[in-house]
Amino acid sequence: MSIPPSDLTQRPPRSPRVRLGGYAILPRILDKGRAALAGTNGEYNYACPMDEEFLNFAGIDPEALKGELAAGKSGGEILAWVAANSRRSRCASEIAAWSAYQEQRAPSDWDMREFYNDEHKRLAPHRTDVSTWFDLLDLDDYVSFGGRA
Repeated sequence: MSIPPSDLTQRPPRSPRVRLGGYAILPRILDKGRAALAGTNGEYNYACPMDEEFLNFAGIDPEALKGELAAGKSGGEILAWVAANSRRSRCASEIAAWSAYQEQRAPSDWDMREFYNDEHKRLAPHRTDVSTWFDLLDLDDYVSFGGRA
């Protein structure tokens, strides 16, 4: 059974907080990859720097993953493929720790901090609860599709 692509011109991909097999970011990557293959990715880029965090941690080639998505594999099938093809075998506790770190990760250098602050100001300068990359992505997704922050 083929998984239909998300139309990311109509709604955002899943939040980076959503997990598959314990991995944060992975469901979002799958949404963006399927949409990119269908030409419905809109402003979203597959294998962006956030995606690379997962790809590097798991030891997965982005083009190989895209090939699996093109084959119409489900999330569970992709997860099994990741486990079988990862260049770095990870146990559940490593995955949990990595995902928890990703949820709390903030800009780590001046250039990224400047970019982050500019986006924060553009989207919702009055919001004081936005402090991580995941916060900013969720906010951007919300505002981009008509939400008022």
